[in-house]
Amino acid sequence: MRLHISDLKEGDILLRDTFNGYGLHVLSKGTILQQKDIAKLFQHQVDYVDIEDRRTTEQPVHRTLETSVHPKWLPNVRPDYENAVKGFQDLFMKATNDGIVNQDEVAAAFQPLLKNFQMERDVVSMLLLLNTADDYTYQHSVQVGMLSYYLASWLGYTELEALEISKAGYLHDIGKSRIPSSILNKPAKLTDQEFEEVKKHTLYGHEIIHQSFKDQSEMMAISALQHHERNDGSGYPHGLHGDEIHPVAKMIAVVDIYSAMISERVYKKKRDLFFVLKELYKMSFNELDAHTTHTFIKHMIPNFIGKKAVLESGEVGTIVMTHPTEFFRPLVQLEDRFIDLTVDREYEIKEIIF
Repeated sequence: MRLHISDLKEGDILLRDTFNGYGLHVLSKGTILQQKDIAKLFQHQVDYVDIEDRRTTEQPVHRTLETSVHPKWLPNVRPDYENAVKGFQDLFMKATNDGIVNQDEVAAAFQPLLKNFQMERDVVSMLLLLNTADDYTYQHSVQVGMLSYYLASWLGYTELEALEISKAGYLHDIGKSRIPSSILNKPAKLTDQEFEEVKKHTLYGHEIIHQSFKDQSEMMAISALQHHERNDGSGYPHGLHGDEIHPVAKMIAVVDIYSAMISERVYKKKRDLFFVLKELYKMSFNELDAHTTHTFIKHMIPNFIGKKAVLESGEVGTIVMTHPTEFFRPLVQLEDRFIDLTVDREYEIKEIIF
């Protein structure tokens, strides 16, 4: 039974060994597919696989060029994503006017999007397809919630814990509802005085979440308070070091920076995705938690498999395989030859083309 990978389900059994377009082994014959296996097939740009008969009357979906170019999940995810953005805008306004948020409204806004998290997709492409230049503050909060879920899962948290952590990510910037809009939406660099005012959003966020949820989710309140703290003590509001910072706040710090750097804003251009991950890696040796950051990068980097890479030499190749520890030195195919950047160290990647 031959299926497009978008039509696979957990429990399907591979009929034969599966290889990517470059002849590299991806999964073995007899593998009982789980979500992580299906995600691996997506990452390796495998289109079709053969599975054992399901012995069911279900008919496979016939693929077209249009459904291959536009991911099958996109029409389902986009409305939930847009509703979550609109929902956060409503929560933001309620926090501005009333000083609190409603738990049921948080669930109603974000919960429909959560069901799409169970399928570990190409996270990089997903955010690129969903992201727009509008409503940065609201979109950023939704993206941080999404990425917090994935990072929590990659770090070994349970499904229930990951879902709670995703809500903490969703609400991490709710304190900005108390920052004057003239500062929050200023289309230029902030003055020192304005930046000091913006820094107070962490204190305001802790207060809003604590008053809204009482003692039901202190983790969420602490995460809002500490997501700008840094391991070396250079963060705010309290200049905490290392283990003084809550583990979830450390996670949100990583994805908060990633989302901010890949987003286009009035006063700041978005950065190349590869550059952003390299910047996070540099920060992992002083400002960010190393294990948390490296786990994030390790799971994001395979999403570049199959993408075009522009080398510093000006040559353009295709990323074929990534390295488990030397994250930024993949195997690249240049026409009829392969270059292992862990060996040929004179080669550097300048940017990734999507």
